[in-house]
Amino acid sequence: MQITVISRSVKILLLKAKRAVLNELKTMSKAQLSALIGGSVDYISMIYITDYLHVYFAYSIIISGFIGALVNFTLNRNWSFKEKRRNYSDPLISQVLKFIPVVLNSVLLKSVITYSIVRYLFINYKIARILTDIIVSVAVNYPLQKVWVFKKI
Repeated sequence: MQITVISRSVKILLLKAKRAVLNELKTMSKAQLSALIGGSVDYISMIYITDYLHVYFAYSIIISGFIGALVNFTLNRNWSFKEKRRNYSDPLISQVLKFIPVVLNSVLLKSVITYSIVRYLFINYKIARILTDIIVSVAVNYPLQKVWVFKKI
């Protein structure tokens, strides 16, 4: 009898843990898709600004970074981190004010890392930028947006 109760409790805990992991994977997947879309807008803008407007690539990364950030913020707020049962702990303006330093940090990291890869490893700026975006998106942007910008109640 006691073993059955413990067994049932363990099963419930395992189911809750599984649900939590699946929810986290779903949120992370949606956030990474949003990052891919925002990053694609950013990347295409960077190439256009660099190759057609003849702006130095390090500067075009900054300009295009803000364009992609606007797309990413909108998708994340309205889709990636949105949940039916839970509201955000902060209103839109607070989220925007928190998102700004995340974007500034991201753009700075992308500019410095991409520049360094191009300058010291002699890799084309387009390839260096893709590598940099993956690293910054997963290691920096996702955690900051999840736990700080789009924090839940």
